[in-house]
Amino acid sequence: MNKKLHLALLFGGNSSEHDVSKRSAHNIYDAMDKDKYDISLFLITKNGVILSNEASHRVFNGENEDDVVAEELPKLDQSNPLANIINLSKVKDIDVFFPIIHGNLGEDGTIQGLLRLMNKPYVGSGILESAMGFDKDITKKMLNLNGIRNTKYELITPFNKDDWNYDKLSQKLGKVIFLKPANQGSSVGIHKVTNEKEYEDSLSDAFRYDYKILAEQAIDGPRELEISILGNENPIASCLGAIKVPEDDAFYTYDNKFVDASQVQFDIPVEVSDKLSKEITEMGLAAYRALGLKGMARIDFLVSKDDIPYLGEVNTLPGFTNISLYPQLWEASGISYTELIDRLIKLAFDEFSRKAEIIHDFKPLS
Repeated sequence: MNKKLHLALLFGGNSSEHDVSKRSAHNIYDAMDKDKYDISLFLITKNGVILSNEASHRVFNGENEDDVVAEELPKLDQSNPLANIINLSKVKDIDVFFPIIHGNLGEDGTIQGLLRLMNKPYVGSGILESAMGFDKDITKKMLNLNGIRNTKYELITPFNKDDWNYDKLSQKLGKVIFLKPANQGSSVGIHKVTNEKEYEDSLSDAFRYDYKILAEQAIDGPRELEISILGNENPIASCLGAIKVPEDDAFYTYDNKFVDASQVQFDIPVEVSDKLSKEITEMGLAAYRALGLKGMARIDFLVSKDDIPYLGEVNTLPGFTNISLYPQLWEASGISYTELIDRLIKLAFDEFSRKAEIIHDFKPLS
């Protein structure tokens, strides 16, 4: 009988998507083949402390997180600069990590850097690739460099914000503009603006989440289409899915995604022309390769009324909740939830081995 793999599931985090991550972790845990994996849990609290496996299981099994955190934090030696991550050292035989931390410190390359220092395989993209995929400004620069169509935008920071106002932006981008923090996920801090007052109020709010704000061109009456990508050097693409949000909503909001999806219509797989399907698939795979992504990504597209697709966002650690599109698209494409997790773990080992071979084969100049 083969020895079980010891997998550690990292979830939570100190971003606005903390609770979403917890729901994703539950779904992954439930779908995993327990005959193949022993599973340890590490909850990252809202203030960035990694709880022990035992404490994380208590929260996972329904105990109030705040109560568990209040009990566990005094046990840590705060004079130790590694206090926040010291609990990872208590489980020494972990074979592979599965981070499912959405947003800051999880999707931006931070946790990937820690796992790289620990010399452990992990699911998903590497440090640089995660950081590029998370930063909407850098993503767009890479898309433009590789000729992949996306919406026009201008970057606003505290240093140049006085150079821009609504009238000046609307001359470049059109009368409807979206403001987006560059480093936030799941529609957090996003605003639709159509006049100067809305622009000023929305920009002020967006700066609460990041110091880089994208002012982005709106597409008139777009359809929102999604595609899931799986793989390392030779990625494959799922079928396409569509999202239709309530008419009162300007875009696919945080609440639509994670709180109440009852008014959102999912069409999986969606019927589109062969031409559009092929173009979106090619664009998605091209973006995945251009950013050097590994393991997985969900890529969002906006399609104009004349069937022109624009790549919207790249999500390198997509949600795995019961209404998340990434696993649903693969289910519709013939890969079950359990098989999807198995494939992602194998891809993690493949990428770890590839990097190890590069380091082993490297010969410095004499």
